[in-house]
Amino acid sequence: MSGDLVVVGAITLPGVPRSVANARRFLRDMLPPAHPALDDLMTVGSETVCNAILHTASGDGGWVTVSLLVGEGVHRLEVADDGADGRRPRVKPEDGAECGRGMRIVEALSDRWGYRTDGDRTIVWAEFRFANSFGNSDMGLSRVSSTLMASAFQGGDQ
Repeated sequence: MSGDLVVVGAITLPGVPRSVANARRFLRDMLPPAHPALDDLMTVGSETVCNAILHTASGDGGWVTVSLLVGEGVHRLEVADDGADGRRPRVKPEDGAECGRGMRIVEALSDRWGYRTDGDRTIVWAEFRFANSFGNSDMGLSRVSSTLMASAFQGGDQ
């Protein structure tokens, strides 16, 4: 782990496809619009949440938890699933297929990534380094808040 990291936000979402958009919204609201890591962090968040829903018990009536941690010059995204029967994330070699690119995207956009286990669960993490030139005490976090929690649990399985 990189230095002293502090959890600045976490959200647990149902393992359904609409949760990918809600995870992106959560991450977007955690950082100011001009933050240098915002686009990459949101893209990696989408990929890892989507993978959790598609490839683990999270997508079979389970849950996925997205956490954002910060430290001096680093943001760490963590996505915890409900377990994948011992399977772990890996970067697949390029074979021209339309699927299987998620972890290559994670590897390409983050400065480092990995995973750890928690019982049956897997927590995939990705770190994004940036020059902490914001000069504020909230380490670059956005003060904007949305109605994410209300929207996260509305509607069907879309």
